[in-house]
Amino acid sequence: MYCRGAIKRRHWAFKRRRISLTVPPWAFPWGGGKGPRGNRGVTKRGGRGILGDERISQLIKRFRPPYIRDVLRRFRSGGLAAKDASAELNLSRARFYKLYASFLRACAQRNDHLWSPGSSGGAHRKPWPKAVLDLVARLLQAKPPCSYSLVASEALRRFHFQLDRATVRRFALRHHLAPPAPERKRPPVRRWQTQRVGQLWQYDASPHRWFVGQEGQPSLLHLIDDHGRLIVGARLYERETLLAHLEFLNLALLSTGLPLCLYVDYHSFFFSHLPQAHTQLAAALAFYDVSLRFAPTPQAKGKIERGHQFWQKRLPALFRAENITDLAAANDFLDQLRRHHNALEKHREIGSTPQAAWNRAKKEQRFALRPAPRCPWWPYVFSQRTVIKVSPDGRVPAGSQMLRVECTPGTKVTRCLHPNGDISILKDPPQKGKLPVVLLSTRLV
Repeated sequence: MYCRGAIKRRHWAFKRRRISLTVPPWAFPWGGGKGPRGNRGVTKRGGRGILGDERISQLIKRFRPPYIRDVLRRFRSGGLAAKDASAELNLSRARFYKLYASFLRACAQRNDHLWSPGSSGGAHRKPWPKAVLDLVARLLQAKPPCSYSLVASEALRRFHFQLDRATVRRFALRHHLAPPAPERKRPPVRRWQTQRVGQLWQYDASPHRWFVGQEGQPSLLHLIDDHGRLIVGARLYERETLLAHLEFLNLALLSTGLPLCLYVDYHSFFFSHLPQAHTQLAAALAFYDVSLRFAPTPQAKGKIERGHQFWQKRLPALFRAENITDLAAANDFLDQLRRHHNALEKHREIGSTPQAAWNRAKKEQRFALRPAPRCPWWPYVFSQRTVIKVSPDGRVPAGSQMLRVECTPGTKVTRCLHPNGDISILKDPPQKGKLPVVLLSTRLV
């Protein structure tokens, strides 16, 4: 009987003998398996296997073809398990099976004795330019940190240097710049989309602390096409007001066109609790045959909610990195980011960029948008309107002044406050089939 120590010694002696028998001398490209340099490629359990110099990435440079063919023949005959065969060649399991498939094709053609693994041609990856390295490091070190997709997007936008978000992630992990990963929750509902561009636009506002270090929470008005995920408009306002909504929709509809429907929530700007009544914003949209559809829950309009998360992860970090602290500069920068995202960033759900999906739907005649009409009522429809009476002396209030109008005292007129501060006095409210009669128009200084 053997004691436990004797059994261990016999076990390790057998393993050493097995290694020396199965590995021929020419398997070591640095000159043999013995001597002061003989164990440079042998690892215990770390790495991918037990043999081969890990500094040499290509298999044909680590081992000679006869040895590789011998390992594959032994695996084919059942003398080696896949785990042991891949370990002897210092390969991953997936790479080993690709190599074995190539060897089997050679066996089928009776050329297995001539088969040899090919070489990749070497590493041709170019180093990153210094400007790109500085930008990536600066954005990853921002507080809050920029997302990996944002860093890749900025490298492409500023320097036309193509990066993948996975490449940025590996760079951040290698240089200890990666933030702790948040916990991901599984989506609770199944996603769907409309069949045509312009059939439904999702619209919402997102108050958020967009400027790090400032107390206020400006509102981001955000409009996205449900079919192609194209961001039709995104703009920051100091507060969410009726004039902000009117200006934003005015710009978006003029530049893009009229959709069939807007998907909104039950905010008082859109929904009236009085039966058969419209809010002023809903009435302005209905004047041009744009319907409103109300989402029962925030989860029901998930695309726009995920769009809010998209901007909330990017804008605060980017504004801080670029020292942007006012709304005018932020909106100019935001418009550049919006156009870049639509044109060049591939959306994961649809498998293409939003602009490409938009163009493809238009080419296939899946396009429900209507051009904005050349209507004389347009600037007055998208204004904040109130009904006032002409005073006995024939004057009406315009800001802090009382100005005279050519109208009978006591007559009800419509006062229009435009988003840019202009004030117009109309004889009648907007009506289809009639032309506006402007009694007064002025600009506040």
